[in-house]
Amino acid sequence: METALAQPKSKMWGGGKSPFNVSYGKLMMWYFLMSDSFTFGAFLISYGSIRFSLNRWVDHNYVFNKFPFTDANLPLAFVSLMTFILIFSSVTMVLAVHEGHKMNQKGVEKWLVWTILGGLAFLSCQAFEWTHLITHQHEVLVDGVLQHWGTTTSHNPWGPDVMYHGRMVATPGPVAFGGYFFGITGFHGFHVFTGVVINTIMLIKTKMGDFQKRGHYEMIEKAGLYWHFVDLVWVFVFLCFYLI
Repeated sequence: METALAQPKSKMWGGGKSPFNVSYGKLMMWYFLMSDSFTFGAFLISYGSIRFSLNRWVDHNYVFNKFPFTDANLPLAFVSLMTFILIFSSVTMVLAVHEGHKMNQKGVEKWLVWTILGGLAFLSCQAFEWTHLITHQHEVLVDGVLQHWGTTTSHNPWGPDVMYHGRMVATPGPVAFGGYFFGITGFHGFHVFTGVVINTIMLIKTKMGDFQKRGHYEMIEKAGLYWHFVDLVWVFVFLCFYLI
């Protein structure tokens, strides 16, 4: 009777090749990136709804026209450099992963260093951009009185110009601009900083030979997935804030 009741155990997956033919760590990283993309998506959709509900917004060619160490009017040149730096760091991350597949420890170390430097350069550029926007004062006509404003979460000096005593003076612009700009670019910058920290840890572990002892560099691949995600998100941030 007991023999008759005994049933052989069946496998949980018996349909051939698993659709998730990746390691647990990679799968969890993809889940995390998917959830994080929802967060960025919600922020950008919220920004877009406000942006297109208003008749007037800031002129990007006028707001983002400064370049370090020069007074020349170079619209979007600096942010284009920032974008190039981040994309280039994504290329070096690909090369680090490629060297990991070949079990080339020195190659992984070299390209991780370049990736970290790219991330630090991007953060330095963003720090300059924020500092310039916050500290650079503009004359703004507020209730008939001239005031001097920088760009903050509560002050937007990039409104329409009006005639005041024979000269054109700016008026306050939509206050939502500063909140969304500093909020979303700051949130992205935090992700870049986190990626730099992660890649630095990966570099230290690589130098210590941890991955060489394991026989694989999968952790570099997972760090690379995160870094590419940060790069991809910047493309959408760049499009929304600097081009549209």
